[in-house]
Amino acid sequence: MKSGGDRGDASVPDDVWEQFLRDSVEGVADAPREPSARARDVAERLRNEPSGNEGWRTYTPAAPARRKKGRYLFGLLAAVALLVAAFDPWNIIGASGGSGASGPPLAQESGRPTDAPPVEPAQRPTLAEPFKGSPAVRWADGTAGITVPPARATGWMSETQVEKALRQTRDFLAASSLDPAVLRGERPAKAIALINPHQKDVKDYLAAAFGTPTEENDPLLLFSRFDTSYARPAGDIVKTRGRMTFREGERGALQVTTDVTYVYPVVRAEAGSDEVVRTIARREVVVNWDDPSKVVTEAGTLSLVSYKVDMTNGGCDTLTGYFTPEFGRQGSDSGSTGGGTVDPYDRSTPMFGGTGSPDGGCRTASRS
Repeated sequence: MKSGGDRGDASVPDDVWEQFLRDSVEGVADAPREPSARARDVAERLRNEPSGNEGWRTYTPAAPARRKKGRYLFGLLAAVALLVAAFDPWNIIGASGGSGASGPPLAQESGRPTDAPPVEPAQRPTLAEPFKGSPAVRWADGTAGITVPPARATGWMSETQVEKALRQTRDFLAASSLDPAVLRGERPAKAIALINPHQKDVKDYLAAAFGTPTEENDPLLLFSRFDTSYARPAGDIVKTRGRMTFREGERGALQVTTDVTYVYPVVRAEAGSDEVVRTIARREVVVNWDDPSKVVTEAGTLSLVSYKVDMTNGGCDTLTGYFTPEFGRQGSDSGSTGGGTVDPYDRSTPMFGGTGSPDGGCRTASRS
């Protein structure tokens, strides 16, 4: 695990921040272009509760961010899929109808599963059926796969206010991980507009992340993006599965925890490309809806408490600010693996809760 250094008192001036927000919405013609490569670290921001005396109506940002890497390459499944395609060109093995689904759509996730989903018959995804051979074929589309719990009065908020905050939290997830424009690499203006602008550490991160990405300032910590000169979405559907929970947090805030897995089918950028691969990202984002009488905030905005992302086939070793999936013989670089095998669809354990260290290099994913 790598620890980020304390940023001290450095911050982004208000005029620079306001210009960044305007640029996020309007775009800047000569803005620096992020490098295109085929790799990407995965990281997390862990919560570090503040301590000591605090001023009234002040925001205390998280202490130095600590980040883990959870980077996974496809290995076993890629080999199996190639064998099936070679020996079963008519898709007889494991055929299950036109949708490729092995059963009815799953009910929404109401709690942490006890086991990983069953292994689907190995089938190569296509443009017509981009989720074939994946458990995600039975998942819901977009925000329909994110379970929102019933509201109740919590902290400083009434039941009606909690209901609205949960809905806006889901809007933030959609704006950061499902928005078609953001997936094409555009700036996540709608998501940024929902973040409390008075968080110094988040201001620093957002102002730096879309110029030259670094391990500390990487857009992929919060936003799903592809460089469309390299890869583009295979269709308009993103499959999701996850849930939201809430409780009373610090200073009576409504604290919402989200744990969602997103499955993105993509193809090469070249016209006529039909090889479909999948990038899988599991995100845990914790936010506060703060009491404005105790914390400096703006109406209708949330404060980021922590966020972490675990991704499969999104890139390894090089930071680009984009998911950069591998095509063809995925995971063939066995020298880059170092942490065993991981199932990206297993939601029965907390993130980074399985065997092997997330810092052990690029682990092999058992399926895509």
